[in-house]
Amino acid sequence: MTAPTLLLVVAKAPVPGQAKTRIARTIGDDGAAELAAAALLDTLTTATAVGWPVVVAMTGDLSAAARGEEIAAALEPLQVVPQRGDGLAARLANAHADAAAAVGDSAAGIVQVGMDTPQLLVADYLDAGRTVELGSIVVGPAQDGGWWLLGLPDPALAKQLIEVPMSQDDTCDRTVEALGGDVVRLRTLRDMDTWDDAVAIAGEIPISLLADAVERQRPRTGA
Repeated sequence: MTAPTLLLVVAKAPVPGQAKTRIARTIGDDGAAELAAAALLDTLTTATAVGWPVVVAMTGDLSAAARGEEIAAALEPLQVVPQRGDGLAARLANAHADAAAAVGDSAAGIVQVGMDTPQLLVADYLDAGRTVELGSIVVGPAQDGGWWLLGLPDPALAKQLIEVPMSQDDTCDRTVEALGGDVVRLRTLRDMDTWDDAVAIAGEIPISLLADAVERQRPRTGA
């Protein structure tokens, strides 16, 4: 029997003042945290629907987070590992290693996402997983130059991320270069970094917690 692909979600507790600070410039700290919480919960709902083992690499204090109890309940049936390392690149590399160890290195490969693209479909994960199972690296490019998904047939490849500058307009290209250049690219998606991003993404998934949260925040923006 073929080992399953492992789905790794890298997430941050949506604590007001620490979550989605660019969105907070428009709707305030509490509103931004609510949107981040909704995005994470939507992401976990879709991730668990894929049918693969799910590991969540988590950082932050859920007890101080927006919808912290709901998030804790969603995480309860999943494997959760703490993020570790200095800087995002190191935390991502370590998350791949820790996720593989959490399932006993039994996965055929790892497909990793964050909590910024709740508009992902089960089909997006399955497409990435099939590519990884065939032995190829897969990247989902983001409109801002980053990436929303990384699929690795060997978790050890994530060590190459440590030297990649994150949150830049060339992060995706630099990641591809660090991984040897031979990758399969998925469709380009929009990350949820600003209020306009949140509104646009919510429009793609009108039946979602994110769409509900965006609608509740509209009066604060005059939209």
